[in-house]
Amino acid sequence: MTQLLQALKHNILIADGAMGTILYSEGLDTCPEAYNLSHPEKVEHIHRSYIDAGADIIQTNTYGANFEKLKAYGLEHKVKDIHQAAVKIAQQAANDDTYILGTVGGFRGVRQEDLSLSAIQYHTGIQVDTLVEAGVDGLLFETYYDLEELTNIIQATRRKYDIPIVAQLTASNTNYLRDGSEINSALQQLKASGADVVGLNCHHGPHHMQQSFSHIELPDDGYLSCYPNASLLDIDNSEFKYSDNAEYFGSVAQKLINEGVRLIGGCCGTTPEHIKFIKSSIKDLKPVTHKDIIPITKHQTKTTTTSSKVNLTTKVKQRPTIIVELDTPKHLDTSLFFRNIKKLDDADIDAVTLADNSLATVRISNIAAASLIKQNYNIEPLVHITCRDRNLIGLQSHLLGLSLIGVDEILTITGDPSKIGNLPGAMNVFDVNSKGLTEIAQRFNQGINTDGDALKQATNFNIAGAFDPNVRKLDGAIRRLEKKIDSGMNYFITQPVYSKEKIKAVYEATKHLNVPFFIGIMPITSYNNALFLHNEVPGIKLSEEILTQFEAVKNDKEKTRELSISICKELIDTVHEYFNGLYLITPFQRVDFSLELAAYSKTITSTKQEAIL
Repeated sequence: MTQLLQALKHNILIADGAMGTILYSEGLDTCPEAYNLSHPEKVEHIHRSYIDAGADIIQTNTYGANFEKLKAYGLEHKVKDIHQAAVKIAQQAANDDTYILGTVGGFRGVRQEDLSLSAIQYHTGIQVDTLVEAGVDGLLFETYYDLEELTNIIQATRRKYDIPIVAQLTASNTNYLRDGSEINSALQQLKASGADVVGLNCHHGPHHMQQSFSHIELPDDGYLSCYPNASLLDIDNSEFKYSDNAEYFGSVAQKLINEGVRLIGGCCGTTPEHIKFIKSSIKDLKPVTHKDIIPITKHQTKTTTTSSKVNLTTKVKQRPTIIVELDTPKHLDTSLFFRNIKKLDDADIDAVTLADNSLATVRISNIAAASLIKQNYNIEPLVHITCRDRNLIGLQSHLLGLSLIGVDEILTITGDPSKIGNLPGAMNVFDVNSKGLTEIAQRFNQGINTDGDALKQATNFNIAGAFDPNVRKLDGAIRRLEKKIDSGMNYFITQPVYSKEKIKAVYEATKHLNVPFFIGIMPITSYNNALFLHNEVPGIKLSEEILTQFEAVKNDKEKTRELSISICKELIDTVHEYFNGLYLITPFQRVDFSLELAAYSKTITSTKQEAIL
């Protein structure tokens, strides 16, 4: 047993607090880890201030020093240099009885990361190797939101090194992780993976941390750790800050020790003053070797009754199915829009798809339109949700609202960037992409939100995805499609297709997938519209024959319409040779196009069905 673990066996140890909080207060204009190279004396001074305040353990200034995070500062080539410098600085600051933990932060945070687990392990391995070789007394894996990531990192590290490992998860909820796992169970998994000390850090202040630890068991042959934030984050004169509550922090530390915490420090917002009050408040306390656990009250989740309702996935697998896209207006005169909705409803269209500010152009909220459609019509609204305009808070609120009004059919899309729309200066959000949003919706279907908390009733979302077949190489598009299926998308709606050969190619490329497709058909309204689609819409190329045909009738509106309908009918014939799903995209509110094409589709599919019978 190493000296650090031997010390924890008989004592409560005090760790340091935040590094970034102090550096930012002093005007830091880069990442905190860069100071290991540019301002080592400042980092050493902070380490020393924590030791002087009573810290037995300090951590290296390397929390965010991985390749991906350093790329934002042009420092990705300095990963090893930053870690080596960090250990050297900590060693210079340490007393003979000070322990040094090499700190590594998680990749998978609140925002979605597209890095694979193998890539995360590779980059983390470089950090771990450098820290161990530089001579740290142990490793601190902290602020990990994802249990899978942390357990894999611990296992990989344990296979290489016999060194003390402190592993700390971060939970937005006091009882559950984001995946719905109970914190107590998750910590047991960390211990089983090879960690010596397991616990929580960040997100919560001492009060909520104490609530969490009241449900956490003492690990067998291991110890608990806790690094709370100073408080909830506040805003003062447009600046983010934490409460000046060091004395209170120290008093709650006593409760955490009584809950079995053996290693206690501070996270965001904490300072040497906080550590000083911890030191004085727990000086007479002894390590807890037995505690009573307060059981978590399980949330009851109701399942939604859907026996009387058949979703679009089921419909399109059973019979030819038609959905029509109709954009909500850019203004408040909705009379034409709802007249068109009624026409689609009367025509027995299966669903109307409502885009979400498509092409980054402001339109009436599709959730408001969907609500009125649910109230007044029988046609099913299929609501698009883009990740561009809402953060994780807004997206979840949006999903809850859709479920509340009975909208279950949704299309998750990443969204067109704002710069292509009518407000190019608007900020893009993109907390998640379409796959991440789909995973959130699927969690809602399990009755769990992204905090891991229960919704008390499961949603019933049937999730569509977008598929663009207008690419040079379908192989890559199919690989992306397969990842979307893995995320939980149940069926797909394609961008408009303008050749029979492309429809056949899509069938051949996707026939191994057990998901339905709605093939997009969008009528061309004029020669200029054809030129625009051909020259300015990415991925869409019209044949020279089609362009020539539209040019020949460009001055005759009726012949232009007849030509457009004729081309679309030929495409629909091919669609129904290979697919049950037809997606009609209404151009410029011209619902007459969609109605005529829908009627044609029904005629040919009913004829085929009669022939089969």
